[in-house]
Amino acid sequence: MGGVLGNSSVVEFDEGDGNSDAALDRLRQYLRTNDIPPDSKLPTERQFAALFGVGRRAVRRALEALEAEGVVSRRQGAGTFFGRQAASLGPQRVDASGTDFIEIMEVRLRLEPQLAQLAAMRARTEHVARMRALAVKIGQLTDFDERELWDGLLHRLIAQAAGNRLFLSLFDAVNRVRQDDAWRAIRERARSVGRTADAVTHQHLEIVECIARRDPVSAGEAMRRHLLMIQELLIRQTSLDDAIGPAIIATEGPELKINGALER
Repeated sequence: MGGVLGNSSVVEFDEGDGNSDAALDRLRQYLRTNDIPPDSKLPTERQFAALFGVGRRAVRRALEALEAEGVVSRRQGAGTFFGRQAASLGPQRVDASGTDFIEIMEVRLRLEPQLAQLAAMRARTEHVARMRALAVKIGQLTDFDERELWDGLLHRLIAQAAGNRLFLSLFDAVNRVRQDDAWRAIRERARSVGRTADAVTHQHLEIVECIARRDPVSAGEAMRRHLLMIQELLIRQTSLDDAIGPAIIATEGPELKINGALER
């Protein structure tokens, strides 16, 4: 059997239940809040799935993400082991509940371009190599849940490469909204529009190349353009669904203007 799970009840869940972002967040929380010695064997996928209330596939993908970050190692025939990297586990939980996607995108537009700028000044060679690999991987994926997981990991790697722990804690608080079912449903519909996946891949690679060139101004602007595109797609989708009322979308210079969308 795997490691100790505590007093939580065990329930069987189907292979496909849950989502990978939720599994990843719960795994980070589990590793952060339990006193687990380095190189300790962790519970099995089935045990984690029962503890967190998600499917084994979601747990498997989340463990793969943590392995890519160096937080855990998986050994063929032996199991999964903890390789404690505190920075990769993220900060203590910050409550971002009660918000909506417009507020989230407003914060992202002010936070992530700054992170991209700092990453362009501070990212190590191995950071850039991993960013490129992630951007290519995301472009090759067709499963939405898997794309969301690795998309979040790329943006988080940029935040980590920025080298500011307070910024990283803010990023993690905002990024946690990816677990929300309503947010995921809107993003999935938005990604299905036209050649959105191709555009996202192109923009991801552009951001990474600006960081690799040590060009903070271009990196920040590339990130801002990327997030503006995502914001516009989300607004259009929710407007079609009558989710935010009669929003009027207009552009004025480089900034996206939303008239009426923020009225409660």
